[in-house]
Amino acid sequence: MDIASLFDDVRRMNKRQFLYQVLSFGMIVSSALMIWKGLMVVTGSESPIVVVLSGSMEPAFHRGDLLFLTNYPEEPVRVGEIVVFKVEGRDIPIVHRVLKLHEKNNGTVKFLTKGDNNSVDDRGLYAPGQLWLTKNDVVGRARGFLPYVGMVTILMNEYPKFKYAVLACLGFYVLVHRE
Repeated sequence: MDIASLFDDVRRMNKRQFLYQVLSFGMIVSSALMIWKGLMVVTGSESPIVVVLSGSMEPAFHRGDLLFLTNYPEEPVRVGEIVVFKVEGRDIPIVHRVLKLHEKNNGTVKFLTKGDNNSVDDRGLYAPGQLWLTKNDVVGRARGFLPYVGMVTILMNEYPKFKYAVLACLGFYVLVHRE
C-alpha cells in the first residue's frame, strides 16, 4: 500500500469514520499519559523509567538499558546505591553510583557519585561550585532494568529520520486498522 492510496482511503471515509479514528488515536495518547502519571505517583519519581545513554556505568548497566526507578522520600541514600540525578544547567539526568556520604550534625546528608566505568568522581559534572549532591537532586534510584530495550529511544534521538519513519509507520497503522 503506497501513500497515495492511503490518502484516498482517508478521503473516502465519512465524517463519522474519520472522527472515530481521531478519537481512537486520542484515547491511545491519553491512556499512555495516564499510565505515565500513575507510575509517577506509585514510584514517587518524576521519571519512573529512564534509558542509560552512555557507557559510564558498565559493566553494571550498558548503553540502551531501560531502568525502573523509585524515589521514596523516607528512604535514606546509601553508599553503593545507583541513583539518577539532575544537575542545574543540564537537561539530561545522569545514572551513577553513590561513592561517599557526608552527614552534617543538623541531619542533612550530601553525597558524591561516580560512574563505575569512570576514573574520577562526578564533581566535574556538577554545577559550578557544587561539590556534593542532595536528595533534591535525585530523580530516582535504580530498582530494576531491562537490557537494551531503550536502544530504540537512542536511535530516535541520534537519527531523526528514523524517528519520523517510526511515527509515520504508527500513523499509517492507525489509519489502516480501522473497524
